[in-house]
Amino acid sequence: MTTPALDPMNTAPSRPARAWTLALVVATVAIAGAAMTSAARGERHVIGFDGDKGVALPAPAVDEPAASSPQVAVFAGGCFWGVQGVFQHVKGVTSAVSGYAGGAKGTADYESVGSGRTGHAESVRVTYDPRQVSYGRLLQIYFSVAHDPTELNRQGPDTGTQYRSTIFPVNEGQARVASAYIAQLNAAGLFGRPLATTIEPDRPFFAAEGYHQDYLTLNPRAPYIVINDLPKIGELKRIFSELYRDQPVLVSSSR
Repeated sequence: MTTPALDPMNTAPSRPARAWTLALVVATVAIAGAAMTSAARGERHVIGFDGDKGVALPAPAVDEPAASSPQVAVFAGGCFWGVQGVFQHVKGVTSAVSGYAGGAKGTADYESVGSGRTGHAESVRVTYDPRQVSYGRLLQIYFSVAHDPTELNRQGPDTGTQYRSTIFPVNEGQARVASAYIAQLNAAGLFGRPLATTIEPDRPFFAAEGYHQDYLTLNPRAPYIVINDLPKIGELKRIFSELYRDQPVLVSSSR
């Protein structure tokens, strides 16, 4: 893995240089224009297929019982920048931290995880107020706009097991709700193919390096963010207008 390059916008390390990086920069205008044309035609696609449209899914038939104290959920769905950004814009979410889950503490760093051999997935730990948003509703957002749950060990331009679609339940109740929702969505056939999302219980979460936190908000003009992640925020606002908030809850604001 190469050393992260410096981002000229804030001198924070960006994603490692890859063969497709230059192509993304050159193609930004063309792809953005294609996305606008698709939207103008009213086409509906799943985020991850072409990166410009989400899909309105039914709410889970099974959900966690109401609670009065803050709860935690952990989701993995490709690069954690976009997943974190989505949940930071959800009402009731009090914290969304990028990190790693699925492997050991000793390999919970960006360079090691990038090898694809640690068992970790780039993940986001979401702390939320269940009086404002339920675990089931977070799952609905996760499957609708945060990523493409039909892709196996990849999301968009990123490939490897570290980019897999995975739910890391923190208790049996969450595992039960997630399993039931995956079965519900598969039965409905709304994605046209089975979900690749796995459920991995009893996996600790480790926060990622500081330069990965709030990356979408701090780098809104970075080509990777423009192409792959900003459309997800727009789809969150469109599909879940009642849960969308314009000002994200940032990790930096809680330090």
